[in-house]
Amino acid sequence: MPVHPVPLGFVFRSRAKDEKATAAAQAQVTGSPETRDPQAPKGRPTPKRSEAQSQRRSVANTPMTRKDAAKRGREERRAALEKQRKALAGGDERYLPVRDKGPVRRFARDFIDARFNVAEYFLPMAVVILVLSMVRVTQLQTIALLLWLVVIVLIVLDSFATGFRLKKRLAEKFPDDNRRGAVAYALMRSLQMRRLRLPKPQVKRGERP
Repeated sequence: MPVHPVPLGFVFRSRAKDEKATAAAQAQVTGSPETRDPQAPKGRPTPKRSEAQSQRRSVANTPMTRKDAAKRGREERRAALEKQRKALAGGDERYLPVRDKGPVRRFARDFIDARFNVAEYFLPMAVVILVLSMVRVTQLQTIALLLWLVVIVLIVLDSFATGFRLKKRLAEKFPDDNRRGAVAYALMRSLQMRRLRLPKPQVKRGERP
């Protein structure tokens, strides 16, 4: 039986087809859904959602050491103090101390900040009177004593009038709110110089709240 020679081109074409089929199969395996996560370690497939959630839970439930807990507590307190400091400077109600929160306390602050108060000049006048009382001159010491009396009387009268008007305004504006301690809070604020008051004044002189 005669043997027919196989064409050389047919052999090469068959080998090329086999190589293409092998490359296509490898491409299908590589393009499978189990692709690698860019953030996953090199050479590992992307973890399933359930596995990722369980890993996060295990990390969250890992007990902290006493040192870590103390460090986190310090950071939280530092952040809270920073927010409070900014609130005292800007008047943000969310982070103000408890004694300064609420519309009643805000109105009391604005009522004091909008007017001139005799009590806010107490410290400068006290320094002047103290200097006069230290001078070894009888007349100056007598003047210093009289000034003390005048300053005290003016502060008492002004505080009484301010407290009376503020109490009336609060009753008119906030009839259903808790107004306890608001007048005393305002009078204590009136003893401070305007530039040193915290929270910072939000109204101008003469501006009616």
